[in-house]
Amino acid sequence: MKHATLRQLKVFEAVARRLSFSRAAEELHLTQPAVSTQVKKLEDLSGVALFEQLGKKIYLTAAGAELLDISRAIIAQFDAAESAMTQFKGVAGGKLNVAVISAGDYFFPRLLVEFIGRHEDVALNFTVHNREELLAHMAANLTDLAVMVRPPQEADMVAEAFAPHPYVIVAPPGHALVGVADIRMDRLLREPFIVRERGSDTWHSMQDAFGARIDRLNIAMQIKSTETIKQAVMAGMGIGFLSAHTIAQELRAGSLKTLDVRGFPLMLNWYVVHRRQKRLPPVAQAFKEFLLTEGRQWIERYTQA
Repeated sequence: MKHATLRQLKVFEAVARRLSFSRAAEELHLTQPAVSTQVKKLEDLSGVALFEQLGKKIYLTAAGAELLDISRAIIAQFDAAESAMTQFKGVAGGKLNVAVISAGDYFFPRLLVEFIGRHEDVALNFTVHNREELLAHMAANLTDLAVMVRPPQEADMVAEAFAPHPYVIVAPPGHALVGVADIRMDRLLREPFIVRERGSDTWHSMQDAFGARIDRLNIAMQIKSTETIKQAVMAGMGIGFLSAHTIAQELRAGSLKTLDVRGFPLMLNWYVVHRRQKRLPPVAQAFKEFLLTEGRQWIERYTQA
């Protein structure tokens, strides 16, 4: 193992975390053969198999599980060294390592462009995840800052709200409830719903909105894509519960309509989150301050229907 490289360990960690060579390749912006090659080299160096395939799925071997913990510790040490050196660089020339839940990818790139435009030579590592993936990303120390709606409650996390985040009920323009005022929840529950997958931030927000009545929802489909939900609603397959920040374009075009449901919109918040003991590099600290002071106004500008 003495000739193993940091690159090989990072590739192995991504495959082990996702249990998928193709998803790891997508995350790392590599081809799948390149990922397979790096893992094979690491297995050759270690002299043991790190993964096994059962059916169509891959699993860590006992040796792979042991190496995963060690790899994460090594990667964390290199990240700590990079962060320590970045402290001497200041914001210019620093690397901004930030992740966001999928609802944020409708406006978040524009915030990044606004921030980076004010600072020279800032490198960017920006990833988009559902909530469970984002929490795993933070637990593995793979990001400095996370932007999400429902921050973890652990004491070792710091979460600060920086902008409101409304959720609404949407329907196709020709739906019978479009234009109806003050729709009661009992009436809404008769409609088929197209919803995000369980475990996503949107699903948890639905639980806030519907409470115990969520078990009475007529769920026609669960889909792991906000874009696909929008298309399904526009096609008349059902109504949807979505972040208002994801539908501004469709509202402007008239291809989706919000329903006037009693108790909506559900108002939550966007949070910027990081580990309490995380030594934020200057560029991450500067971006956090940018979100806290200007995030709300930029989000409202980019998401107004």
